[in-house]
Amino acid sequence: DLKNIEREDRDVISQNFIEKMKEIESQLEAIAPNMRAVERLNDVREKLHKSALTLQETLERSSHASDEFERIRQERAELFREAFDHVQQEIKSIYQALTRSSSAPVGGTAYLSLENSDDPFLGGVKYNAMPPLKRFRDMEQLSGGEKTIAALALLFALHSFKPSPFFILDEIDAALDNQNVNRVVRYIKERTGTHFQCIVISLKDTFFSHAESLVGIFRETTLQCSRTLTLDLTRYPEHEATAAIDEGTELNLTSTGNTAAFA
Repeated sequence: DLKNIEREDRDVISQNFIEKMKEIESQLEAIAPNMRAVERLNDVREKLHKSALTLQETLERSSHASDEFERIRQERAELFREAFDHVQQEIKSIYQALTRSSSAPVGGTAYLSLENSDDPFLGGVKYNAMPPLKRFRDMEQLSGGEKTIAALALLFALHSFKPSPFFILDEIDAALDNQNVNRVVRYIKERTGTHFQCIVISLKDTFFSHAESLVGIFRETTLQCSRTLTLDLTRYPEHEATAAIDEGTELNLTSTGNTAAFA
């Protein structure tokens, strides 16, 4: 009890207390404690909790996106395989039909192959066609007519998977001789009406003489403009169709081009 202590002793004790306080203050200043550390710790804990929730939500979304990606990837592969298998099967018979002749009744051979069968989308699709009575060669080494027949076979095979209402074929017979033209015409006529309709732009009467109707585009010299002529070949017997076309040719029906529509 300070009341019972002498004044001199009291001053000594007070001085010692002050010095002790200063010493403690010096130590506190050296330590430099953050008096808001507890408050900041609570803030950090709250942020950590929010970050943990965000991480969990992100992981769930990532897992869902990964599952969805895998589902779409699998669906894409199945759709591609379905189309590829169909086209691969159809192109054989179509190419045979387009190349069949009396000297080669079986026709040629055409097939598709995948560069990467495990994952088709990591590689391309190779297309090879071997005309009848000829050895195997790369597509680049085929003639213009042979390439045209191979391209038409692929086109018709693709069309057979997802048929469209009609075709528009622009001068596909440009590189074809008369024999190949007749084969293409025969193939188209066998399938038009039931499978599809076909509009062919052609300059060869060998092709458009087998059409059901013609639309001819010609230049009107007096009016300096283009005009059209139409000819319904269904009104003529087949043996008279050529004569009707020849008559139209004399009228300048084929001066710039003809459209043969196989209905």
